[in-house]
Amino acid sequence: MGINIVGQIERINGKELSYGDFAERYLAKNQPVVISDLTEDWRAMEDWVSENGRPNLHFFATHFGKSRVQVADCDTREFTDQKRLEMSVTEFVEQWTNNDAIEESVLYLKDWHFVKEYPDYTAYQTPQLFSDDWLNIYLDNYQMHEDKDNFQKYDQISCSDYRFVYMGGKGLRSWTPLHADVFRSYSWYMKNCIYDIFEEVNETKFPGFKKTTWLECIQEPGEIIFVPSGWHHQVYNLEDTISINHNWLNAYNLSWVWDLLWKDYKDTEESIEDIRDICDDFEAICQRNLAANTGMNLNDFFIFMSRFSLGNMVVLQSYSDKHKALNSCSSAMAQNLLLNLSTIGKIMMTMISAGGVTSEEVYMDLRETLEAPQFLRLVRDMGRTYAMIHMEEEDQVLSSKELLQKLSGFTDPKMQICSPKDLVEMINHHNTFFSHLLA
Repeated sequence: MGINIVGQIERINGKELSYGDFAERYLAKNQPVVISDLTEDWRAMEDWVSENGRPNLHFFATHFGKSRVQVADCDTREFTDQKRLEMSVTEFVEQWTNNDAIEESVLYLKDWHFVKEYPDYTAYQTPQLFSDDWLNIYLDNYQMHEDKDNFQKYDQISCSDYRFVYMGGKGLRSWTPLHADVFRSYSWYMKNCIYDIFEEVNETKFPGFKKTTWLECIQEPGEIIFVPSGWHHQVYNLEDTISINHNWLNAYNLSWVWDLLWKDYKDTEESIEDIRDICDDFEAICQRNLAANTGMNLNDFFIFMSRFSLGNMVVLQSYSDKHKALNSCSSAMAQNLLLNLSTIGKIMMTMISAGGVTSEEVYMDLRETLEAPQFLRLVRDMGRTYAMIHMEEEDQVLSSKELLQKLSGFTDPKMQICSPKDLVEMINHHNTFFSHLLA
C-alpha cells in the first residue's frame, strides 16, 4: 500500500553543531536529524571496512568470531518482530557469504553488545552530542535489575548495556520492522504493533494509519541519524551494512521513559488481574513480570533515579568547590546538572501521584552508597562526561567523608531515600541552595 511521505529529514554537519544548539534544536524539540562528519577518526572506519567500501567480514570472523550473537531471520515473522536465531559471528559470516543460503533467507545480526564484550577494543568514541547518556553510564556501573526473590545478586533479566552493533546484507532484504526506541532497540513487547508499513494495514485495528505522514532519508556511510523518543521508524539496508546503535536517555526524554514504563506496568497488571485474589504478593509478581518484559520495573527505575540524582549532586558539589565564583558564562555544566535534578524531581512527583513504589524494601542508604566503589566509579564517569560535553576541566571528586558532611544538609537525618517523596525533598533542598549560588 502507499504511504504519505511528506519530506526528508534535516541534514547538518556535526562539526558546525554545538552541544547547546543540538540540545535546543533537536533534543528539546524531539526532532530527528542526520549528522555528518563525526566518524572519520573512528577505528571502526578503518578496521571494519574493506578497501572496496564493503564490510570487512574476514576481520570480524578473525577477531570476534567466537562471540555468540542474536540474528534475525528477516523472511520469518514472529509476533511483532522477526524470528531470532543464535549463532557465532563466524557462522553468521559464513552464511552471509554463502549465496545459496542467502537465497533461502536473509539473516540480520542485531543487538550485539559489542562494547560490553570487547571493552579493550575501542571501535569508536561516542560523539559529544550524544554523550549525556544516563542509561549506559549507569549500566557501566550497576545492573538495572536485582532478583532478590531467587537469591541471586543479578539474573538473566539484567541488561548489560544499550550499545549495539548490527550487520546485514544489501538489497532491501535485511530490514527492521516498524518500532519505536525507548528502552530497547526493537519492540517485541508492544501490543498490536504494525509490522510493515508497506503491507496492507487494517484500518479497523489501526484507525488513522492512512492519514499518518512520514519522513524518509538515506543514511550514507559515516553519517549518524538521531531518532527522537517515540518516533516509529522502519529500516532497510540498501547496501551491505555495519551499523552502531545506541539507545539512551537524559533529562530531555525522561518523561517518555516514565510514560512507557507506567503504561507497561498497567498492561502487566491487567494481564494477570485474574490471579490477584489468590496471590500472596500480587504487586511483586507485577514488578517481576514488568522487569522481564521491559528491562526494568518501577522499583529499579526509582533506585536508578536516586543513584543518578546523588551522582549529579556529588559532581555539582565538587564543581562548585573548585569554581567558587560562578557566572552565566562559566556555569553551563552546573546548569545542566541542575536541569537533570529538576527533571528527575518532576518525574518523581508524577510517580508519587501514580503510587509507583510501594515496597518497603526499596530504599537507598546514602552513607553506604557514597562509600561504594561502584558509585564512585559512576560519579567519575559522570564528571568526565559533563566536563567533556561542556569543554571544562575534569574536577577531582571530594572524599566520601567530605561529601557526607556537605550533603547532610539536604537529606533526612537517617540519611536514607526510602520513597520518591524523600528524593523530591532532597532534590528541592539541594537545587534551592545551588540556584542561589549560581544566580
